Amino acid sequence: MGEDRLRVRAVSGEGDWDKARGIRWTVFVEEQNCPPEVEMDEHDETARHILAWLGNEAVGVARWRVVPYEGRLLAKLERFAILPEHRGKGLGRELVRWTIDDAAKAGFDECLIHAQQYLEKFYGDLGFHTFGETFMEAGIAHVRMLRPAPTTA
Repeated sequence: MGEDRLRVRAVSGEGDWDKARGIRWTVFVEEQNCPPEVEMDEHDETARHILAWLGNEAVGVARWRVVPYEGRLLAKLERFAILPEHRGKGLGRELVRWTIDDAAKAGFDECLIHAQQYLEKFYGDLGFHTFGETFMEAGIAHVRMLRPAPTTA
């Protein structure tokens, strides 16, 4: 089961960062036609970057960063991407859950995401709630979604 089990970890070093940039370029710039200057932005320097691996192959990427929201700080999850040949296997769901847990370990129980509109149900199933109007980002329709902190009974 080792080769088909997803392993997720924070980017560590230039080699990992090259792999993360490569996945983002493939998915966002080549596949979705996002402008490179929008995809590779000023937040890359301060965000926490995540890589997902199957065996020795990096197959997915994400990042999160801290943003102010309504008088508090929360984690903004971004740049989720799975390489096309690895989609439909539940890897994206695992990557999102890992990233949520990673932000929580850093003290951020609430998460914000600007989700591509067609993925609204996907993120909704992971506890995110849509708010506000649909908006365009990098030429793609997006929705704002918030995942509130877990409540204690």
